[in-house]
Amino acid sequence: MDLYSLEVFLTIVTERSFSRAAQKLFRTQPAISLALQRLEQEVGDKLIDRGPKDFTLTDAGRTVLEYARRFVNLQQELENSLAELRDKSAGRLTIGANESATLYLLQHIARYRVLYPGVKITIRRSQSSRIPTELLDGNLEMGVISYHPGDDRIQTRKIYSDSLVFVVSPKHRLASRKSISIADLGGETFVAHNVVSPYRELVIRVFREHKVPLRIDLEMPTIETIRKLVQGNLGVAFLPRMCVEQEIEQKLLHEVRVKEMHLNRNIFLVYPARRALSHAAQAFLDLVK
Repeated sequence: MDLYSLEVFLTIVTERSFSRAAQKLFRTQPAISLALQRLEQEVGDKLIDRGPKDFTLTDAGRTVLEYARRFVNLQQELENSLAELRDKSAGRLTIGANESATLYLLQHIARYRVLYPGVKITIRRSQSSRIPTELLDGNLEMGVISYHPGDDRIQTRKIYSDSLVFVVSPKHRLASRKSISIADLGGETFVAHNVVSPYRELVIRVFREHKVPLRIDLEMPTIETIRKLVQGNLGVAFLPRMCVEQEIEQKLLHEVRVKEMHLNRNIFLVYPARRALSHAAQAFLDLVK
């Protein structure tokens, strides 16, 4: 069983398309289909059930997928190690982070690029809740999350302390206030991130404890869309300070302190405890100390 066939299979599943897999691997679509057929012949079982518009993995397909990921990651680790043997500043660093957590990496990446310009850095957009699993599966070397994973197989290092802030449009009725009570928010329309997080649950709990209704009438997939809606006075929001500092300084948003809300937000760099880091990853870890 050759690694190329496994890489083709993994790319088909990741892209969920034979044509996109062909483009990504710089192959023709017939060549991609042939590689999959050869892999299925070697395995002795069908890996993909193809439908008119989509496909699903068979039980054998799911098993092969798990090992394909491991083999491809091992190949990448080997290539990184060989590159680093030739030049300690070469290699690749892959870090998983969601949209807002990526902002906390920018200052560290800027410093890292000055010290190690030969290292290729990939920040892979990942759901925060999935990052610990991806680390343990070997899909990521490092991750950035805003909660402690509570798993002794994962090491954590705090790299930033932030807070959630309540923001409104400069045109909003509360924009002239410096501080308010949580009871003042009972009639407001909140714009929320549609990804479940510990901080979303914390906000909900505080409102519930104070018996104040929390109207989440708008849910958005990105922080950017939430900011735009709040700037347009279509709702209010609790957002990480790092994500809105510039808008507050430019008076595009107005921060109002909510007396009952003290929502600190620690940002952690996480990495596997029982797997050796590459030189590139170890250098990044040393830098964020």
